[in-house]
Amino acid sequence: QVQLVESGGGLVETGGSLSLSCAASGRAFSDYTMGWFRQAPGKEREFVSAISWSGPRTPYADSVKGRFTISRDNAKNTVYLQMNSLKPEDTGVYYCASRQGAIPYTQAWRYDYWGQGTQVTVSS
Repeated sequence: QVQLVESGGGLVETGGSLSLSCAASGRAFSDYTMGWFRQAPGKEREFVSAISWSGPRTPYADSVKGRFTISRDNAKNTVYLQMNSLKPEDTGVYYCASRQGAIPYTQAWRYDYWGQGTQVTVSS
């Protein structure tokens, strides 16, 4: 069992930045691929980014490429999402997810554990 707790969400103006964190507890964090997903009101949950257990593979959604950066600190059991140049369309609840294994899949159904989410609101 893996427990995930997100933090760092909030309200920011267009063009601003936020840094999200996801603290994991339970099984060996370094064995898990971590992902970030988001869900806007009335929309389906969508992939944002993921990072393999060792870090070299980090896919991003096209909508966030060049603006968001995912990273992880296995010693702290934490994954981060640095979000820059935020846009109103980035608004939503951001979820951290994990799956055992090295492949950073982009499909939500492949992830076994989920956090409760943190709200990100970007004002225009």
